[in-house]
Amino acid sequence: MNREVDREAAERAVADLLRALGRDLTTESLVHTPGRVVTSLIELLGPTEVIATTFPNAEGYIGPVVVRDIPFHSTCEHHLMPFRGVAHVGYIPRDRIVGISTLPRIVEHFSRDLQVQERLTVNVADWLERELGAVGVGVVIEAEQLCMSLRGIGTPSTITVTSAFRGTMTRADLHR
Repeated sequence: MNREVDREAAERAVADLLRALGRDLTTESLVHTPGRVVTSLIELLGPTEVIATTFPNAEGYIGPVVVRDIPFHSTCEHHLMPFRGVAHVGYIPRDRIVGISTLPRIVEHFSRDLQVQERLTVNVADWLERELGAVGVGVVIEAEQLCMSLRGIGTPSTITVTSAFRGTMTRADLHR
């Protein structure tokens, strides 16, 4: 997804926000902050390209293929704060198998957006189901929501778990 970024307008908006929060942007430590914030948001919200490498399932493998503990970070669309954690992604092949590094790339691709964890989980599962035509797909994401840990109720180290399963894949298949 290619989004046009009006960098100048974004920097003005960040500067306006900081001034509205009572910050003096003429200080040496804050003078370049609007530009740095915009650069970091462009990086955090810019989806990476996914090139799925697939191969014929020539050996007829029918067991689960799982990559666990894939680290990721994303940005909560409600508070513009990060959430981070690990994803466990698996599938049961039909006619094609995927290059194993594609699974972390898919997580990275969908996490680079304003997001909620539930949608991230479903997006990864739907992509695998659609692109591979797998017999089964499973995605479990465990993440710390920093909007909950650092503000509001202030519950550090709490983990939110979301999951999406398609076809014959089960939670047990992801933890073998």
